[in-house]
Amino acid sequence: MTITATPAQALSTPSVIIEVGGLPIQLNVDNPVFLEMLARRYAGFIGAAGPAKFEFEIDLVPPGAILGGDEVQVTWKDGLWRMERGDFCAVWNPTMACGRIRQTANPYSLDCVLRIIHTLLLAREDGFLVHASSAVRNGRAFLFAGVSGAGKTTMARLAPPDVALLTDEISYVTRQKDQYFAFGTPFAGELARPGENIRAPIAGLYLLAKGRENKIESLGTVEAVRGLLEDILFFAKDRELVNLVFQAACDFVGRVPVKRLTFVPDARVWEMIG
Repeated sequence: MTITATPAQALSTPSVIIEVGGLPIQLNVDNPVFLEMLARRYAGFIGAAGPAKFEFEIDLVPPGAILGGDEVQVTWKDGLWRMERGDFCAVWNPTMACGRIRQTANPYSLDCVLRIIHTLLLAREDGFLVHASSAVRNGRAFLFAGVSGAGKTTMARLAPPDVALLTDEISYVTRQKDQYFAFGTPFAGELARPGENIRAPIAGLYLLAKGRENKIESLGTVEAVRGLLEDILFFAKDRELVNLVFQAACDFVGRVPVKRLTFVPDARVWEMIG
């Protein structure tokens, strides 16, 4: 099926702006029920101080419609990014700052599209999305990375009252000059609630492992880069962008402490963070 990305044709089409990482994206969809669902799903990330950077038309399809294969596919052709999975099919023209999304009426389908878009944009800005929970304590951000079951949500759940949660699932990392920052995201995991829409400089990243005691171990550069790369989200099979993501991971490890955190699921682990 061919989908053409075009700017919004009807200015009166109901819309919502979702801003993550300081990037506002406008979504136009003529379905008030779905718009209300998005408002609840992205609470705290709705609206923007300035105009949207990109605009997407959303066409909803009947439940159960199959729009792609089982796995996410992201390809670049003829000036368009094409993204698809079974529950969505989207195109995006970054030059014209617009796109079109066909999807089922499921906010998690849109979640995946937004994540893909942000990964493509961040790759050219020395940033990335990473499977990590993250939180701010005393003005500094700490990331806890790992695969499913490693303890990302557990670290978020055990956080003391003076900690502001950025996310329990997907951390948003950007570089600004010589410093890396973490932004809050609405991409929630088991806690099923968005993070706080704030940012803070990153003081450290911990690669998680569960064990019988709480301990922190230093890592060599190669091990730290390898561990970080295993947790970075990136979907496009594009050699240039993959190389940029690799370079960003290497630069991050050179500027931010990356350590192994083995822990028992107990709140005392947070006594070691800071």
